Amino acid sequence: MFQAALSAVILSFAVQALAPPARANIAATPWTEVHTARVRLVASRTRAANGHYLAGLEIVMADGWKTYWRMPGDAGVPPTFDWAGSANMAATTVLYPAPIRMPEAGGVAVGYKQSVLLPIAVTPQDPSKPVVLKLALEFGVCREICIPATANLDLSIPVATMGAPAPEIAAAIERVPRPQQSRRKSDPDLRGVSVSRDGSSPKLTIEAAFSDDAGTADVFIEAPEGLYVPMAKRVAADAGVVRFETDLGADLAQDLKGKTLTLTLVSQAGATEAQWTLP
Repeated sequence: MFQAALSAVILSFAVQALAPPARANIAATPWTEVHTARVRLVASRTRAANGHYLAGLEIVMADGWKTYWRMPGDAGVPPTFDWAGSANMAATTVLYPAPIRMPEAGGVAVGYKQSVLLPIAVTPQDPSKPVVLKLALEFGVCREICIPATANLDLSIPVATMGAPAPEIAAAIERVPRPQQSRRKSDPDLRGVSVSRDGSSPKLTIEAAFSDDAGTADVFIEAPEGLYVPMAKRVAADAGVVRFETDLGADLAQDLKGKTLTLTLVSQAGATEAQWTLP
């Protein structure tokens, strides 16, 4: 999964995100109103030691409305980003803060309520020149039903010296799940994953330790190649270790053999991301 490639990006910015942000400021597009939401692009007027700039997509929704994570759950529309027309941009990487589970009439969605800022690592082609971002955004906003939404946003990032990211972006980075191998003490700790093929339906079991469970610990499962793993259910907890299970079904279990799942463990104290390959 793509998150493995993001580990270096997250860790690079995590150190600077903890630095004093007093000198950092932010550039932003005007808000674009879309249905019951408004969106804008923002960017720090500083760059990281690795040469990346930090931008972000900010979405603010009306009370009772929500938008979706990169894996939207049983229903929903994940955001898509088209950067065609951007200038002096070699690559962009969108980072996703830890989501929440959102029950709906047709199942369970995964995403955000009220507001979210998605950090975006921007790699310039030529660090000595400004970067111009042109974004054609597609995303969903939902109350009882999901409404597809679009917006076109343009933002120029001037040439900048190294420094801490703008506070708004730094705060969003802190909520991005950290790789299991780089987790903090308060972040969830993946303890084990297994597949049981006993009975008529293979079952995936995930065990993880949470420092502040309080009944809110959760896990989200992503599979490659368009495969969808049903939402895991919490089935037991003992001394901070929580067990989740989901039925795969014979066909899905066969399709997942040898493939790597991305597991996102979420708690109030932090979030962790890990990979596990089905035998």
